[in-house]
Amino acid sequence: MEKGVKLRCQRIGCDAKFTEDDNPEGSCTYHDAVPIFHDGMKEWSCCKQKSHDFSLFLELPGCKTGKHTTEKSEITKAATRKPIPAATPSNNAPSKIECSRCRQGFFCSDHGSQAIEVKLKPCNAVDVPVERSADVQTPAPVKKIVDINQPQTCRNKGCGKTFKEKDNHDTACSYHPGPAVFHDRVRGWKCCDIHVKEFDEFMNIPPCTKGWHNADPVS
Repeated sequence: MEKGVKLRCQRIGCDAKFTEDDNPEGSCTYHDAVPIFHDGMKEWSCCKQKSHDFSLFLELPGCKTGKHTTEKSEITKAATRKPIPAATPSNNAPSKIECSRCRQGFFCSDHGSQAIEVKLKPCNAVDVPVERSADVQTPAPVKKIVDINQPQTCRNKGCGKTFKEKDNHDTACSYHPGPAVFHDRVRGWKCCDIHVKEFDEFMNIPPCTKGWHNADPVS
């Protein structure tokens, strides 16, 4: 190795350039453990420093000091916490339409990474076009007429019950007007300021508002 040639330090978190004759003890600041990536959070397991932003995470200062080295660390891959395996739907598992999580528009591991709202159109529903002004260029919405005895699923957050329009009234539904809050592994509702850590606890937070059941709410 030629004297004075600049080398690249291979320690995790350093990546500085150095020479063999200018490498005193303490010149290198680095991390000596694997990073952990989980739920959007990046964390150094050696010093518990963390960040949601990957660029900021890479700039977190090292927690160990020593000499620069060209030898690669044995820690070459980022370790990830073992994810909880998604449950495989069985023949007895509820369908997406029957699933309480999917019906309320939440994440459901049984029915895909993103719950997709399924809107059922009653067989006897009639689409009636609404009159529109000649100046309006966009298609006018249609007014949906539903049989008052037709069972419908309420899409209000926290409800998900089946109802008939004939039984609907201004206190029939118990729901959360929202919005739902998901931040730093805490889940809750802004409308009633209740926050929990576990998703099952979040699903069991009692609704805080009374109103009409709505099969097609405005989001």
